Amino acid sequence: MARKSIRDRLARLEPPGRVPGLDIARALALIGMFAAHLLYQEELVWSDPATWSGLVNGRPSILFATLAGVSLALTEDPRPRDSASARRRSSVRIAVRAALIWSVGALLVAWTVPVYVILQTYGILFLVAILLLRLRTPALLLTAAVIAVAGPYLVAMIAEIPVEDPRLAESLFLNLGWNYPFVAWAAFIAAGIAVGRLLKQPTAARSAALIGVGVVLAVIGYGAIGPIGDRASAAGADSARSWWLAVLQDAPHSTGVGEMVGSGGFAIAVIGACVLLGMTGLRRPLWPLRAVGSMPLSAYTAQLVIWIWWFVAESSRPGATVLDPGSGFRATEPFWPVTLGIIAGGSLWALLIGRGPLEALVSRVASIVAALSVRTRRRSSRR
Repeated sequence: MARKSIRDRLARLEPPGRVPGLDIARALALIGMFAAHLLYQEELVWSDPATWSGLVNGRPSILFATLAGVSLALTEDPRPRDSASARRRSSVRIAVRAALIWSVGALLVAWTVPVYVILQTYGILFLVAILLLRLRTPALLLTAAVIAVAGPYLVAMIAEIPVEDPRLAESLFLNLGWNYPFVAWAAFIAAGIAVGRLLKQPTAARSAALIGVGVVLAVIGYGAIGPIGDRASAAGADSARSWWLAVLQDAPHSTGVGEMVGSGGFAIAVIGACVLLGMTGLRRPLWPLRAVGSMPLSAYTAQLVIWIWWFVAESSRPGATVLDPGSGFRATEPFWPVTLGIIAGGSLWALLIGRGPLEALVSRVASIVAALSVRTRRRSSRR
């Protein structure tokens, strides 16, 4: 019985119920964010392979956000346009998931994790996705393009608004996940939904098309748009013209147009490559990565909880000096132990239990609340 159960859990991550390559892509996004948090990186120079560790600056989090849109599209109810109750149930489920994900992020921030937590932005983007899911794919692509170009300018304008209370500004920055500003990052979730609809029937040709489109966008963003903004930013934005040009930059976490287009294209190309890889026999030896990729919320949170646990344990030792939770933890060279530990733990959990703990909790609560919401509405309509 136990052997059959484990066999069933292994099969849970196989087609047709799942796209293996997307789990690989999520795992790469997670590992990239672990590296960004736990390693010191070089400034990326594309012509110098020795600096390619700088790829983990900014790009994994954008891949993470794009994959959120892909996941929402794959779980999209095919009936929403025909059924008001199905549409309402789907919207409530997403809204509850958004609230729970945001709450996990806010709790981590309250524990003063020394990194910018992406989960608050993730939660807000889920709310935005409720509206985006109602759009047809051509409208989604147009929306993603418009936001990718206009969003960075809106973010730059908001950054110039004076705030009298620094504590209020810091609180808003952290609780809105403003290091990943949702007013621009909505482009990634819109593009992800469009990609997800394409991958409802994954084929090698569609995966190759995603790679091609992603590479073209990356070349445009990093090779054409970004350099203009980088030069203007380095020269200083002393005039209106130079300000407008500076917003075109592609520096990591700049939310410049170059970064939006280049890193968005990079994410799409990685997704296409991973889906293509998942169609081959290589997906079997990569099962541990797929297992972790199937529980991204749990794995991401586990990494930060390990960080918190280390800091508390080290600080509470008799005679311990006050440690910096950021550089102190990185100085222990934790990347490989943490990453391999989470991959091993995630694999065991997937084999012995199944779905990730936070994923199971969020899904269960969202389903219950959605069912109650629809039931309550039906009762109200009968009165």
